Amino acid sequence: MEPEALTADYLLHAYRYGSFPMADSRDADDLVMLRPNFRGVIPLDRFHIPTRLARTVRNTTLDVRVNGDFAQVVAGCAAVIRDRWDTWINRRIQEVYTELHARGHAHSVECWAGPALVGGLYGVQIGGAFFGESMFTWQRDASKIALVHLVARLNRAGFSLLDAQFVNSHLKQFNIVDVPHRLYMRALRPALEQTPDMAAFRAEMTGQQALDYARQSTSQAS
Repeated sequence: MEPEALTADYLLHAYRYGSFPMADSRDADDLVMLRPNFRGVIPLDRFHIPTRLARTVRNTTLDVRVNGDFAQVVAGCAAVIRDRWDTWINRRIQEVYTELHARGHAHSVECWAGPALVGGLYGVQIGGAFFGESMFTWQRDASKIALVHLVARLNRAGFSLLDAQFVNSHLKQFNIVDVPHRLYMRALRPALEQTPDMAAFRAEMTGQQALDYARQSTSQAS
């Protein structure tokens, strides 16, 4: 599709029907809308935190924030860094997700070392569904800490679905599962109609609270 066809309204519609955009590379103009036969979903009631990471989340000196600098997080995800020679986030995708953020439909969870952003993630929110888009790290474990905090905040706010798009080796440690599209849509539809507590999602959270909320089911958290 042409870049001009990708608008914030179009994206919100696409997510509701199980699709999301990608570009072939950072400098590519054309976009493709993907609707995979299998979807990577991280179960909010069965999220696994490895032991070493749990200690890191509990004891880290990093400051974890929500929506502190969304644009910088997307830029970090789009940057060419070690072990990643290119990215699927082109400039049009970057622009439209920043607009979604301005409209309250996209959020970032960030790790800061003093004034420096050292890792984080971002995604789209519609109702009680969160569609994780990308993550990056410039300091060991920063993106993983952000993910634990994301799951904790989703549980605390009453979300029911965390879509991670694709299963990969990095996410397997967190108990991600491959869900057929039909079953994914069955879970997505009711999630879209929920009204999560976004103030609870944004509120400050200690490392221990993040572990406690991330480890409990959504029914316990709500």
